[in-house]
Amino acid sequence: MTEAVETTLRGPEAYSLARRAVEAMEAASVWPTPLNFELWLQYLGEPEGPLGREIQRMLKAAEPFTEEVAEVLAAEYLPRGRLTEQIRDAGQVLDRELSSVTEAISRAHKAQSDYGRTLEGAAGSLDAADGAPQLRAIVSTLSTATHRIQQDNETLEKKLELSTREIARLSEHLEQVRRDSMTDALTNLANRKAFDEQLDSACETALTKGGRLSLAVLDIDHFKRFNDTWGHQTGDQVLRYVASVLAKAAGPTRVAARYGGEEFAMIFPDESLPEVEAVLESVRKEIGSRSLRRRSTNDDLGAVTVSIGFAHWRGGETSTSLLGRADAALYASKRSGRNRVTCADWLDNVA
Repeated sequence: MTEAVETTLRGPEAYSLARRAVEAMEAASVWPTPLNFELWLQYLGEPEGPLGREIQRMLKAAEPFTEEVAEVLAAEYLPRGRLTEQIRDAGQVLDRELSSVTEAISRAHKAQSDYGRTLEGAAGSLDAADGAPQLRAIVSTLSTATHRIQQDNETLEKKLELSTREIARLSEHLEQVRRDSMTDALTNLANRKAFDEQLDSACETALTKGGRLSLAVLDIDHFKRFNDTWGHQTGDQVLRYVASVLAKAAGPTRVAARYGGEEFAMIFPDESLPEVEAVLESVRKEIGSRSLRRRSTNDDLGAVTVSIGFAHWRGGETSTSLLGRADAALYASKRSGRNRVTCADWLDNVA
């Protein structure tokens, strides 16, 4: 399920979307299984998305919606489905490589045992040898056995080398899969899952090491109105633009993430409030400094602005509490006219 739909399901529209999904499944004679429900939520949440268009095509063509079809759609269009399938494929490759290596080692062990028995037999024959012909026969036997064991060892080494390369390639692939699962596909920023993990980790680090930590939440002003006017593709263009500014501001130490929909977040480890405020003001000004143009028609879209709220971690505070205070500061920026930065500590001082 995409982050946009997940964001909807955490808001007041969730019940309406869920009811529509059940009604639509009933109208299409589709059983409301958990997987079908997730597919229909995604379809109705983003009807013009890839999954939405495919389901609409199937409905128009009156194609049967079986469990097998649902599994295929989930693997193709739901991020978790694709991730599960990639991990399953990687596991099968790893199983094959490990089985192959095990067989090669088993063959090498048998060859070593055979060679040991050959040596034992040769030692006994030497004791009983009675002339040059017998000695030559023994040496020939040992030479043949030694050559065979050398060939077996070379075969094993080559197999181990090939398997090592394949496992290294597989490891890189799984690492890429892991990165993809933590990255928002539209903006290339960290996604909600990665953000949650990073924030928990940052709070734990601040607690154990006594460091500083700040969290900022950013929201594009009037994005829904903008999206409804110009369409989702142009809305995506705006999201990517804002994300590019945040990515540049993040650098190597800060974490920039797409929190959901038109909302973004930044984690600032070990920086003071004035430093964080300066960065956020710079971000706000840069985002609003450009007049964007619609790529498809070159229409003037005007300037995009963002409202920002941030909070500084209090010793022992949970990530949930820190996020709640940053959110409160964000909504204070909205109430104060938008296109501004508000610190949660300022709200406390006013109160």
